[in-house]
Amino acid sequence: MRFQFILDEIVIGLRRNLAMAISVVLVTVVSLFLVGLGFLAQRQVDTMKDYWYDRVQVSIFLCGKDSIAASCADGVATDAQKEQIEANLKSPQLQGYVKEVFFESREQAFEHFKEQSKDSALADNVTADQMPESYRVDLKDPEQYKVVSDYFKNTQGVESVQNQNEVLDRLFALLNQLKLGSWLLAVITLLCSVLLVATTIRLTAFTRRRETGIMRLVGASNFFIQLPFILESMIAAAVGATLASVALVGVTKFQIQGRLAKQLTFTNYVDVGDALTVVPWLFIIGLGIAGVSAFLALQRYLKV
Repeated sequence: MRFQFILDEIVIGLRRNLAMAISVVLVTVVSLFLVGLGFLAQRQVDTMKDYWYDRVQVSIFLCGKDSIAASCADGVATDAQKEQIEANLKSPQLQGYVKEVFFESREQAFEHFKEQSKDSALADNVTADQMPESYRVDLKDPEQYKVVSDYFKNTQGVESVQNQNEVLDRLFALLNQLKLGSWLLAVITLLCSVLLVATTIRLTAFTRRRETGIMRLVGASNFFIQLPFILESMIAAAVGATLASVALVGVTKFQIQGRLAKQLTFTNYVDVGDALTVVPWLFIIGLGIAGVSAFLALQRYLKV
């Protein structure tokens, strides 16, 4: 009997305040969708790190005939200098950092250059003799690239040491800033959602003040009076969370995997499975905010 009464009160409340309920749903959709994008942005950064950090190398370029670095004062890197570099790469100091070493000759470097610049006129003006020899170093822990890089700086026979990680660090710093921006926007919209839910509940309680007064007179408990209002807000939040989840999964499937992953194939992207793991959090956050906001608004307005 009590359950039926509460259900009737919820239906009446939603019918009387349909416009406000719709506004709560819409604000919840936007805020939770942005929260979901924040979660996906975090997963995307982690996915890109896993993809790229397993492929990055430290490139040790040897002195050539046209090198002007101070460490190339003796001209082209000698066999003795190469042997010393190889010995250093296999030394106990770097054994815990170096996974594998590949030597790239001028001819191999020239072939790679032609493959990368096949549509450029520059490829016709470069010869194999102009390409530097190098050691390509795979690391056990790609994040420790500075150890190997600093070890060979100013080494005789080494013109320069290049780290792909430095470029990636700048890329990930930019992605992290975008991620923080999405989180900040999500927090602002969630705050708007909290305020809107609280305002809606207060207006709903005001329009039904006679009913709540009668319930007090007949001895209804505080929880019994508050429950219909709280459930109304949580129903609206659940609808908003559902729509936000559908939108998030749809964007992941059709935009990220359906278009972006096919057009830009240089890395891995989040998939529908990642989006589905975010969905429960959207419901938890949405229902939690709606329930707590409604409860606090009723505590202050009804003074029960």
